[in-house]
Amino acid sequence: MFYRSPWMTEELDSVRDLARKFLAKESEPNHERWTKQGCVDREFWNAAGSVGLLCVSCPEEYGGGGGTFAHEAVVMEEQARIADDTWAYSVHSTIVAHYINAYGSEEQKRRWLPKMASGEMVGAIAMTEPGTGSDLQAVRTTARRDGDHYVINGSKTFITNGTHCDLLIIVARTGTEKGGKSLSLIVAETQGLKGFERGRVLQKIGAKGTDTRELSFTDMRVPVANLLGAEEGQGFAQLMTQLPQERLAIAVLAVASAEHAIELATAYAKERTAFGQNLLSFQNTRFVLAECRTEALAARTLLDYCISLHLEGKLDAATASMAKYWTTEKQCEIIDRCLQVFGGYGYMLEYPIARMYAAARVQKIYGGANEIMKELVARTL
Repeated sequence: MFYRSPWMTEELDSVRDLARKFLAKESEPNHERWTKQGCVDREFWNAAGSVGLLCVSCPEEYGGGGGTFAHEAVVMEEQARIADDTWAYSVHSTIVAHYINAYGSEEQKRRWLPKMASGEMVGAIAMTEPGTGSDLQAVRTTARRDGDHYVINGSKTFITNGTHCDLLIIVARTGTEKGGKSLSLIVAETQGLKGFERGRVLQKIGAKGTDTRELSFTDMRVPVANLLGAEEGQGFAQLMTQLPQERLAIAVLAVASAEHAIELATAYAKERTAFGQNLLSFQNTRFVLAECRTEALAARTLLDYCISLHLEGKLDAATASMAKYWTTEKQCEIIDRCLQVFGGYGYMLEYPIARMYAAARVQKIYGGANEIMKELVARTL
């Protein structure tokens, strides 16, 4: 059975082919080494930029590829299909670049986006704090106006691309009002920035090659001109507007990872023998894989529906939340069942299925915990 997503085009086939060849050459051989060092090589970002894989959906006038979210999606799918849990492509290209493109001034976009597209600058976004996760209205980091600068104090945690980031979007409180009313997004250029400190590299269950660490700001001065948006206090609304795309990107990775797990398990079941026959000859194995394939196709069609809506500018927060929570739940379930097919080898990190199992668990947490996703859906009932 062959299924082709309705949003796919010949142009996207070319992007997929480019991403597949690039990742096979520049990423896949380095996964083990990057996992040990806790991040990809800094030069890898420049390599990705040189072939045109960064910011592929940003306008060409700002150095991007001039594509759509669909272009981003095929790159993420190709990552999933080599079990790449090291390169935080989506944070850089699908999240950070789009905040700047959506809310940045003309000067800001021309200053930052071309450098992000080339890989000269790596992007990160600092939302989560030690005491604040999905509840963004409880952010405590402050940005006090002092002349032409903000003086920023606070700490952030679980920051993806925290080691390499040259460009950091900070969620900070620019006023005294409680809740989301005084939140703003401020961009910091981190190179040589006094008061900016990269804290410890965080040791995770999975995705150990993904660059994740703590950050802190102590009387860190950032130009007022780096505020995203026309005025202060727009941060919470900006976050709520952009989060559906972030959650859709998580769903893309979830579905593609589940599909890849099934491919791996099926191939293994055909070659592994037990009691004189291959594993696929056993009815239980066939039924497990049949069930996984059916659920993956259902997840794929939900994802395709949401991508199509998003390409039309019609994806709402509740529908994106449905996709994020349901596909990540299925990702974890399907990978778990596929790992079982491998038996003891499925628990060995030399097999991609083991790394996929460990990396999948966070999908139900970041981008907004799945419990929050259900609450957002429930509010529309």
